[in-house]
Amino acid sequence: MGCSTSKVKVSRSTGPDSDDEYVEGVVCKDSDVGENEMKTFDLGEAGRVLLVRQNGKLSALGAKCTHYGAPLVHGALGEGRVRCQWHGACFNLLNGDIEDFPGLDSLPCYQVTVSDDEVTVRARRAELESGKRVKAMAGRDVREAQHIVVVGGGPSGATCVETLRQEGFSGQITLVCKENCLPYDRVLVSKAMDFDINKAQFRTEQFYKDNGIEVLKGVEATAVNTTQKSVNLSNGATLNYDRLYVATGQKANKIPIEGADLQNVVVLRDYEHSRATQALLSEDIEVVVLGSSFVAMEAADYCSNKVKKVTVVARGTVPFKPLVGEAVGGAFKKLFEEKGVEFVTNSGMKRCVDDGSGKVSKVELIDGTIINADLVIMGVGSSCYTEFLKGSGLELRPDGSIEVDEFLQTNISGVYAGGDIAYAPVWSSNNRKSTIGHYSLAHYHGRIAAFNMLGKQKKIETVPYFWTKLFGKSLRYSGHGKFDDVVYVGDVDQLKFVAFYLNGDEVVAAASTGMDPVVSQYAELLAQGQKLYRKDVEADDKFQWTKKLHT
Repeated sequence: MGCSTSKVKVSRSTGPDSDDEYVEGVVCKDSDVGENEMKTFDLGEAGRVLLVRQNGKLSALGAKCTHYGAPLVHGALGEGRVRCQWHGACFNLLNGDIEDFPGLDSLPCYQVTVSDDEVTVRARRAELESGKRVKAMAGRDVREAQHIVVVGGGPSGATCVETLRQEGFSGQITLVCKENCLPYDRVLVSKAMDFDINKAQFRTEQFYKDNGIEVLKGVEATAVNTTQKSVNLSNGATLNYDRLYVATGQKANKIPIEGADLQNVVVLRDYEHSRATQALLSEDIEVVVLGSSFVAMEAADYCSNKVKKVTVVARGTVPFKPLVGEAVGGAFKKLFEEKGVEFVTNSGMKRCVDDGSGKVSKVELIDGTIINADLVIMGVGSSCYTEFLKGSGLELRPDGSIEVDEFLQTNISGVYAGGDIAYAPVWSSNNRKSTIGHYSLAHYHGRIAAFNMLGKQKKIETVPYFWTKLFGKSLRYSGHGKFDDVVYVGDVDQLKFVAFYLNGDEVVAAASTGMDPVVSQYAELLAQGQKLYRKDVEADDKFQWTKKLHT
């Protein structure tokens, strides 16, 4: 929808931002946008804007999610914010600030005036064209002696260091990155192995330099002394800190079988894994994927049209069963089979067979079956990167995770942990603690940790949100918890459905394919502190409950 006949005026600021060019024009009538309604309009030929009216106030924002560009007009409108229908990022309606993740950038927020039923929008041309806005950050002040060290160069660490500057911290910030690159979009590792690391990095070297954030690449923490408040590094250096955030993530596991260390037996967790695996792919090889995790299935999908054959060896009957159940897992298994991927279910791998040169050539399954394998990808889980914390004073759980409170603080004052290694309260599940390896949650933890390290007490109040895309079919999932029943809406076999997972009569999670924005609406309902029950999803109108978002 747009006003193609509206006149647009271009001007330049005469203030401090005198180089900024502005575009201004009438985009619609005031009556065109109702209460709790979102619509997009053209601002002349300069770009599109999203208009939202809530509580009588009309706001104008960037029209696309800053993460992957989803049109937010089709998102989930909550109280005071809009949630992306693709991956769950949330943006404040009044100022465009990002409030939940993934992504780092906020939406541009444009000036709106209403006169004689005409709505006029004024926007910086640069923001209108980019559709993104980086929040203002404090500069580095060398007189500020405080030093915050962030260990872990994933999404959690990246979000943390930016939030520290956005919230006014002008002291020293050091980000320790084990990989020899800047923080990047890690979900590409298994989804698109040929990705360009330079394009996938969240920010440039110059960005971190301009904002006084020291990034140590190719360096890992080897020990932490919480008494002396120091971090030892693999390059021999020692960092002293005033506050510490640990978000080192997890490492991909190989199962301990004969031949697991052969060449061409790989895992997928970081850029180097992805790059090395991509280099092995060719039309004449046969690939065996061990496991039916999301990483394993994404790898199988990616490889399927690049190699001779892909076989998935899984210990269960269908992929993803513990999370989404038999029916949804079965529908995705059928999709893979239609694309030529073969499955060996209720099985496992006994050994990888050496071809005599140190490379894998075959695998033997637990029942003695032999399968040709020029490449084996193990997608069988991960473990916490926290060995370096032993003896630090931080309490590690048996699985290596770190228990934290609702502010992400560990048992040591001034030391925080987040992301995949944090055994943290899940607010939307009555604060029951869990270790959840979700990309979006890692971002969010970084933000919350930054607030709390600065003394701005902020509790974890978010809803777990996960997604994958397999052979063009996107699966969204939000919520958390064990379920004993599932209510389906739509057609699971055709991969156009919503599945509501119930524990007793309470809906604890929802998943969907081809039914956006329902999962984001459910996530937003939970984010408001509301609950969904069996009676809501078994009613004649299966989505009547979405009206609760604006009551």
